[in-house]
Amino acid sequence: MAHFPVNRRQALKTTACGFGQLALAGLLNESVSAAKNPLAARQPHFPARAKRVIFLFMQGGPSHVDSFDYKPLLDEKDGQTFVFDDARVIAKTGKQSSQKVMKPLWKFKQHGESGLWASDLFPHMAGKVDKLCMLHSMHTEGVAHGPATLFLHCGANNFVRPSMGSWINYGLGSENENLPGFISIAPSPGNGGARNYGNAFLPPVYQGTTFGSAGRPAADATIRDLVNRRYGGKNQQRQFDLLRSLNAEQLKQNTADDELESVINSYELAWRIQQHAPEVLDLSGESAATLEMYGVGGKQTDDFGRQCLMARRFCEAGVRYIQVTYGDGTANPAWDQHSNLPKHGEHALRVDKPIAGLLQDLEQRGLLEDTIVWWGAEFGRTPYAQDNGTGRDHNPGGFTTWLAGGGVKSGFRYGATDEFGAKAVENKVHMHDLHATILHLLGIDHKQLTYRYSGRDFRLTDVHGEVVSEIFA
Repeated sequence: MAHFPVNRRQALKTTACGFGQLALAGLLNESVSAAKNPLAARQPHFPARAKRVIFLFMQGGPSHVDSFDYKPLLDEKDGQTFVFDDARVIAKTGKQSSQKVMKPLWKFKQHGESGLWASDLFPHMAGKVDKLCMLHSMHTEGVAHGPATLFLHCGANNFVRPSMGSWINYGLGSENENLPGFISIAPSPGNGGARNYGNAFLPPVYQGTTFGSAGRPAADATIRDLVNRRYGGKNQQRQFDLLRSLNAEQLKQNTADDELESVINSYELAWRIQQHAPEVLDLSGESAATLEMYGVGGKQTDDFGRQCLMARRFCEAGVRYIQVTYGDGTANPAWDQHSNLPKHGEHALRVDKPIAGLLQDLEQRGLLEDTIVWWGAEFGRTPYAQDNGTGRDHNPGGFTTWLAGGGVKSGFRYGATDEFGAKAVENKVHMHDLHATILHLLGIDHKQLTYRYSGRDFRLTDVHGEVVSEIFA
């Protein structure tokens, strides 16, 4: 018979090492949520069109004028010089600049019954345009990757704010009491790093739980501290039962101690994650046809294919917000091609088939109807060649993102950039507006999703944001 010759204080201290980072974060915080079960599913403000979000983050900024925003004038004026009112150049020099227009490097054509335009940079996604809602008039804050990436994820770049996934986790809780409500798959350490899935001043139970990291093989990815390497299954269960009984006795003596109850709840959630997450992470039960659909096993598509498949499995298991980052873990984000735009082709080859496979898989399983799939980046690219070279500069003034499922119109385009694709000019959608719109689809009024901190009420959209109801089905 195994014995544990330790007192309660030592037991609590020791077993913390075997639990997931979600529980550890809860223990390190000075004040945790007073709710008895802070991750319990909560009712939205009004009937929701969607239950969850999968965000496909294309770190670095793919070129919208080479992918989904067709501008015939770029072909016509290729190589000619025009004056552009470019925010990045103005920030550096205080002046407008003369730049040479560069035509798209990939051919555009219309696709599907909707006739939406897409280039052959993304042939598989182009075949799914009838499922997509294109937003061609996005604009945002920040001309560099760090500020713009933080703004994309947190709605601010000048203060440490909770990430969007944490806000949604806080507002709606998790659909599965055995899993965290927010998973970040292969996050990048740069351009905001952990702040992009952090909880900031929200209780730490709402922060994102990471699965793998950028630049590491997806086949080796797991949730940190998921496995207790010190004790086997039976001893873990006995240890957990002992701690639960001790905690129950402690609560009897401190019936009004909500903080203690929340810490205990975090421990128990971590235990449930250890018991249930390994099954979700196991891809061995997926059919050969499903693996092929995502490109798992393919030389170029295996990594991102596995990540997209994991996103579907987390979605199916009831995780509320799943973020998948395409990045290589280096200081230079993958899609950031200032001098080598043809490199876009290599990156597209890695993500195109897995993303199309994810859309198809969600639809055939009946999940797309109440799941928002969001594809996008921190900004787009300029319609001209940077420094008269073979790449494009950052463009926060006008770019494209798309949504699918979750109550949005399919095969639909909204807004427009100017004739060059440089600036959003028609039905402009700010990043605050996109955040407000996604929250609305989840049944959340972005003006009511607040948290009081340091003497004021904070929200994801700060004092901005308008819901773009025109894109609702």
